[in-house]
Amino acid sequence: MKLLWVALMMGSYAIAQSLDGGSTAKCQALKDVRIPDVIINEATPTAAVAPQPNQTVAVMLPPHCLVRGVIDSRTGVGGVHFGITFELRLPANWEGRFLFQGGGGMDGVVRPALGMASAANGNPGLARGFAVASTDAGHQGRPDDASFSRDQQARIDNAYRSIDRVTMIAKMLITQYYGSPWKRAYFDGCSNGGRQGLVAAQRYPTYFDGVVSGAPAFRVSRAAIGSAWETILFRQIAPKDDSGRPILSQAYSENDLKLASNAILEKCDALDGVKDGLVFNTNACRFDPAVLACKGNKTDSCLSKEQVTTLKKVFSGPVNSRGQTLYSDWPWDPGISSSGWRMLKLGTSTTPEPNAADVTLMLSGLKGYFMTPYDASFDPLKFDFDKDSPKVMETAALQDGDWTELSTFIDRGGKLLLYHGVADPFFSSKDTTRYYERAVADNRGAGKDWARLFLAPGMTHCGGGPALDNFDALGALVDWVEKGKAPEQINASGASFPGRSRPLCAYPKFAQYRGTGSTEDAANFECK
Repeated sequence: MKLLWVALMMGSYAIAQSLDGGSTAKCQALKDVRIPDVIINEATPTAAVAPQPNQTVAVMLPPHCLVRGVIDSRTGVGGVHFGITFELRLPANWEGRFLFQGGGGMDGVVRPALGMASAANGNPGLARGFAVASTDAGHQGRPDDASFSRDQQARIDNAYRSIDRVTMIAKMLITQYYGSPWKRAYFDGCSNGGRQGLVAAQRYPTYFDGVVSGAPAFRVSRAAIGSAWETILFRQIAPKDDSGRPILSQAYSENDLKLASNAILEKCDALDGVKDGLVFNTNACRFDPAVLACKGNKTDSCLSKEQVTTLKKVFSGPVNSRGQTLYSDWPWDPGISSSGWRMLKLGTSTTPEPNAADVTLMLSGLKGYFMTPYDASFDPLKFDFDKDSPKVMETAALQDGDWTELSTFIDRGGKLLLYHGVADPFFSSKDTTRYYERAVADNRGAGKDWARLFLAPGMTHCGGGPALDNFDALGALVDWVEKGKAPEQINASGASFPGRSRPLCAYPKFAQYRGTGSTEDAANFECK
């Protein structure tokens, strides 16, 4: 969503600085490159782009060669056209690095290949001299449109194969354009792009020197079960319209969620040494929403018993009738009252037609993609957590990025940097934490320092929320790969707290106030 402005800006604010004559000719020549099963539709010299007021990109984008093409174009099931559409941007100030930019949602859209996994950090890879590639992962459509999954090859391309094909073709074009191969290759993605980053390390361990995986949808099939669990529970307590249909967004009012947020802060904010609206000592936060239960009728100062019970069930995660966990539990974080949390879990629609992303994206995926075989009549809001849960396992084996066999990636010196917002309402940071712990434990024999996880308190999905969500994960990864500087902390700032900085600490450490100095300055915090 936040990348749309980039496409508009690229067309509206080009300035005079452009490629020189030789680079222009080399760029245009890429249109005539012949690679089997590849169609190059465009190879255009593109002028530099200056940063504009109120735009997320905060730096000059360099002049570059813009390449667009399609790999493996074909007619698929139902006469639908498929192909792995890609974009590659080759900067004039190339530093010998290649960056694969991950996608989002169920893909279907080629996002501008600027090298931005999220919009929080305004210094994209292209501006840093990376050659950057992006892709629609093998199909065209809205990121919440699962109709592509009726085609077997489209499923395979979306799950993992597009990473392979785009990486190989992009590296060929890089070598052709610059006359020399890349020196280092990186992957940077968030959400589904974070899943793709893990898949890249797991399935293609020789392709990338370093991977940034943010808020990874690495068990998205299971998370979709969680979305059904949550939506069903919320609908059970939501007010009804005159026809008796629940209005999902009104299960909790803005005030209700603010009560929960304030109570979490009261319980957990000071655990890192300072009350500042951020809960950094996440593991020590033990919160029970029962403290908010009304003793009588529902008022603005308390939650109904049904609301308390539902919150407990939602944050405990989905289970079947035998009590077996089907996805993950969730951490308590004051970001529960943010607009990002609401938009994903509950939405804002005042009618029975919900606009929450849990419904429009996750339940759409559950019906149209994750469950096998496809059933056009299936209603995700009638999901049977005993009978239906096993039906996602076939797609999970194809799509999910939860392998821990990373011996080749590690042996080559590959580095994995994970980050996750603690208030993420889409994918639980607890699930990512467990993957990190399991992957590290399963690869202790590799004998190398290769993985780091950073948790961002208050941050919702890939950015946003009452958080310090502006931090340079890609820069930290490059320093780790190329200079051997393993990141123990990454300094962060954010629009929600102007003038404030904090270190995000390598898990399991967290930022603890030293006890002296300004609480707005990261220098006065230590990782403990």
